[in-house]
Amino acid sequence: MSLSNQQKAEAFQALHEGEPFVIPNPWDAGSAKVLAGLGFKALATTSSGLAFTLGRPDGSVTLDEVAAHVTSVNEATDLPVSVDLENGYGPAPEDAARAISTVAAAGASGGSIEDYDREEGRLYELGEATERIAAAVEAARNLDHNFTLTARAENHLHGNPDLEETLARLRAYEEAGADVLYAPGLISAEEIRTVCEGVSKPVNVLAFGRLGLSMSEIADAGAQRVSVGGGLTWSATNAAIEAAERIIDDGDFSGMGTPGRVKEWLNS
Repeated sequence: MSLSNQQKAEAFQALHEGEPFVIPNPWDAGSAKVLAGLGFKALATTSSGLAFTLGRPDGSVTLDEVAAHVTSVNEATDLPVSVDLENGYGPAPEDAARAISTVAAAGASGGSIEDYDREEGRLYELGEATERIAAAVEAARNLDHNFTLTARAENHLHGNPDLEETLARLRAYEEAGADVLYAPGLISAEEIRTVCEGVSKPVNVLAFGRLGLSMSEIADAGAQRVSVGGGLTWSATNAAIEAAERIIDDGDFSGMGTPGRVKEWLNS
């Protein structure tokens, strides 16, 4: 029996009150089924991974396309789904609010709003960014089911890796009502610890190769939730590229895979 959106949302909230957990990022419904089959407890979409499935660069997907993607991923498993909503697909507070209500209607249990405007190539000023988070919080609280809102401080990814700036932003978003705080681009256990100790809400940390930390080390630094962004998308794609190169360069088909356990998960 499939879980309702409210049951998924309640399960997602409960995860933030228990042991630290990994929330991996599928790029389509099939990868969502694989990750669920492996035993993960929640899923998060990836804007770069979704854009790749459409043959486009990150930042080029529309809110309607995201909503269709959320429906597909949400219906694939009984796991709660949190959505990478970039900047809410528009600069105004009402854009962020609309993004929340749209993906919630598609079945999302949570979602994130960032404070970087790709079109203008700038971080929103703190007051402006906080107003956008407040609007997203209000939209989340007016939904028919629970919704875990994550607020993202993007300064580390956009030329300003200043922890004081990060903390000022995250504290403002926390005061505005965000449930989870996230500063992608932290590069050490010390930075993670500084952020986690500087706020009172659960913190999501982005794990990537250059970080070089294990799950236990990230959790010991204070993180409640760990995501991987587009990392799994690129791992899968790079493996396919290597196998295809062997075919076109050498006529070597030995790198081809078989469905294996995937067949079992797709039939579940």
